[in-house]
Amino acid sequence: MAQVHGSSDPAFNALRDELQQRIGDGRELGAAICVNIDGNNVVDIWGGYANPGKTELWREDTLAIVWSCTKVVSALATLILVDRGLLDLDAPVAGYWPEFAVNGKENIKVSHILTHSAGIPTWSPPIDVETIFDLKKATKLLEQGGPPWWTPGEQTGYHMTNVGHYLGELVRRVTGKSLGQFIADEIASPLNADFGLGVAEKDWPRTAEVQPPPPISVEGIDSTSIMFKTFTGVPMKAEVAHQPGWRKTEVGAANGYSTARALARIGSIVSLGGAVDGRQYLSPDIIDHMLQERQRGHDLVLGHYLRFGLGVGLPVPQTIPYIPEGRVCFWSGWGGSMFIMDMERKMTISYIMNKMAQGTLGNENAGAYISEIYKVVDALRASSQ
Repeated sequence: MAQVHGSSDPAFNALRDELQQRIGDGRELGAAICVNIDGNNVVDIWGGYANPGKTELWREDTLAIVWSCTKVVSALATLILVDRGLLDLDAPVAGYWPEFAVNGKENIKVSHILTHSAGIPTWSPPIDVETIFDLKKATKLLEQGGPPWWTPGEQTGYHMTNVGHYLGELVRRVTGKSLGQFIADEIASPLNADFGLGVAEKDWPRTAEVQPPPPISVEGIDSTSIMFKTFTGVPMKAEVAHQPGWRKTEVGAANGYSTARALARIGSIVSLGGAVDGRQYLSPDIIDHMLQERQRGHDLVLGHYLRFGLGVGLPVPQTIPYIPEGRVCFWSGWGGSMFIMDMERKMTISYIMNKMAQGTLGNENAGAYISEIYKVVDALRASSQ
């Protein structure tokens, strides 16, 4: 059986054992977990297999697609520009992207994009996934799209695959760089974080293959509903993660490839209050804005009761009970990956894997690991007081 490797504080032995057990009994194929507290990795473990055929072990430098955890990194890039005064949250998107101001999109604000409340959660009419491989074309189609399906800012409908295209074009308009390049220059490289939008061909040999989840059925969903139209706006199978076209493009909503260690390091920008190793990435003020509730309610696409800050989800115990309330933000990736930034505990948690479960808001494995992490951390905090 593939063993769990890496380092972890003895207090987290039960977490390590849990990962080993789940790899052994098949609930996991391959996975990695990193817990960073106060800038130090108290857990940095990995194990299992990097492919469904179990011919490649999951190694320290194995990259996995993190799906929608990517959205957090894209939001951080955008907020860096807000912090620098190059983007205004309350300004219309069209102020930076004039061609966007057609078909009723004139009043969509930058903040509406970050809170999934802009009213344009997918491409309409629908496109095939190969169109997404052409970043310029896919963005142009969004530019020409509309009108919004609801009044921007009034409710949320998860902008599942396209939110990164909107943010990416805003980044390009004010910096001249693509979103992927900006993330590389301003976040990943300074942090020495092994994360990228897409993945370079030279790194494909160390990139994990996914085991797809059971297919999501849209049977029984009203075909005129926003949920149905969003899920069918870009028909996509998880195997797209293996396609060269997907790996070579930038999908700021969904095609981040990372190690758990890298994701936790990036998240420490938030959990440590904006500064990492003496470099200020975000001001405390912009992080306060990020964690301020902007939207709450029944999401029209995901069908769950959710709360949103700027580019992140905020705790909702009735929806995800294992994420505590407080100054905490998070998001998750298709199949189960999870990314949590906890300012109260100065802690970042990242969990990545390649055996995908159905759904978009964590999975049973994530719940088990994260519950154990909080159990240990809160016990240690209590004993030190």
